Amino acid sequence: MGVKPEEYFIESEPYYEPVGNEITVFEAAYKNRLPVLLKGPTGCGKTRFMEHMAWRLKRPLITVSCHDDLTASDLVGRYLVAGGETVWVDGPLARSVRSGAICYLDEVVEARKDTTVVIHPLGDDRRVLPMEKRGELLEAGPEFCLAMSYNPGYQSVLKDLKQSTRQRFVALEFDYPNADLERRIIVNEAGIDEDIAAKLVKFAQMTRNLKGQGLDEGASTRLLVHAAKLIGSGVDPVTACSACIAQAITDDAEMLQAVNELSASLF
Repeated sequence: MGVKPEEYFIESEPYYEPVGNEITVFEAAYKNRLPVLLKGPTGCGKTRFMEHMAWRLKRPLITVSCHDDLTASDLVGRYLVAGGETVWVDGPLARSVRSGAICYLDEVVEARKDTTVVIHPLGDDRRVLPMEKRGELLEAGPEFCLAMSYNPGYQSVLKDLKQSTRQRFVALEFDYPNADLERRIIVNEAGIDEDIAAKLVKFAQMTRNLKGQGLDEGASTRLLVHAAKLIGSGVDPVTACSACIAQAITDDAEMLQAVNELSASLF
């Protein structure tokens, strides 16, 4: 299995509030060596969930933030010149397979289509990673887990997840928590009082109702926590909502004014 990458172990329990049966399903998928796909809007807790599960399963977590320029070599590895010698350097996917880690591809549809194809042999019964440049076939042990996330509501047709990829995965759908749970999360994460947290949740719900009516996305739980932390540090609530939420979800001047008026009506 190789040397365990100790720096990728999560030592203390990450705070996570389950919204359904996602922990049970993920644990069953891991036990059965099945890859997992997390679907849901940005900032709803997918990455925190992965951190929590890595801690819970006592496995290292190697996260890859996918982007347009991500190549197959970035994931698998490449030859580099070091000290006058040509040496092979594993990419994050190969390191994960060798060390029995959980490899989490965040926002996988941002990667190029030809890049995501390299995960296919790991995502089915073969559980292997072909390393063509080395002429090597890496076999994944029982502790390795492949997971990835994407936001289906925000992707264009050109950046959708191919059926040949998605049908290899156990899918978990995430959404923003209900009002009571979201309030509890904000209080726990930011240490502010219940009343402020409740107003932030109500404000978020107002912005989410504007999705498709001028906004691509409403305020995420992550943005609410950011605003709550500023408020806890003495920033005026309306100013905090503008800086952390309104400016983050839109650049349109009229929509900015409308969103700022919503927060002013609450605070």
